[in-house]
Amino acid sequence: MTNPAHQTPLFLIAGGGDYPRLVIEGARRAGVARIVMAAFEGETLPVLAGMVDAVEWMRVGQMGRLLEAARKSGAARSLMAGQIAPSHLFNLRPDFKALVLLAKLRERNAETLFGAVATELSKAGVGLISATTYLDDHLATHGPIAGPKLKPRHLADLEFGFRVAKEMSRLDIGQTVVVKNGTVLAVEAFEGTNEAIRRGGALGRGSATLVKVSKPGQDTRFDVPVIGTRTLEVAAESGIRAIGVEAGATLLLDRPKVCAEAARLGISLHGQ
Repeated sequence: MTNPAHQTPLFLIAGGGDYPRLVIEGARRAGVARIVMAAFEGETLPVLAGMVDAVEWMRVGQMGRLLEAARKSGAARSLMAGQIAPSHLFNLRPDFKALVLLAKLRERNAETLFGAVATELSKAGVGLISATTYLDDHLATHGPIAGPKLKPRHLADLEFGFRVAKEMSRLDIGQTVVVKNGTVLAVEAFEGTNEAIRRGGALGRGSATLVKVSKPGQDTRFDVPVIGTRTLEVAAESGIRAIGVEAGATLLLDRPKVCAEAARLGISLHGQ
């Protein structure tokens, strides 16, 4: 049975990549009849415009225009999907509204920047919902997901890496670690996931294990752990043979493609 809440309009803030497409398709399956999309010049895929009922194109940084589009959409719910770098959101030709928001922030990171956007959307009467809404089919599940059967040593490393990654994420250092034989080879920090994978993979010499988790209290409205085909490609190039992800909290973007690519590359994908 269709959820009555899903039948109300949805305001989609669409960044780059394929993520917004999956949200649109999932929303349609859930019974959302009207989707109004805020699209960003040079970032949002133009083809998505044909999949929604209305679209408002704008520059990244035009907060005033974004909020006005949200108000005019008739939606009570908004969803943020796709690659929108927090630095781009405010620092690329910001308008007056963006500058006012920036001036109020003592810290400028993804959590505070996107949190400020969520607050302004709420003031406009358009609450921001979890970015995994409509994407249950793409969330990681418990146990083997794709690729070869895990060897016992990789299973042991996954359990070890999960404990380490959870502690690192609690300290807000990073959410990804690379381990081998009970030894931490790399911890994600400011350099990002792919660079941590390359660094750890080089030290692992062809048989390392990657683990990615969510952090405690993670705000899924704009911060969701994601594994995509590009992650798998970097992992394969770096000698990663197994990837552990947090079940129910990690988005496989998109799941059929990720599973097929993991099998092709010979990488074991496992949900903890």
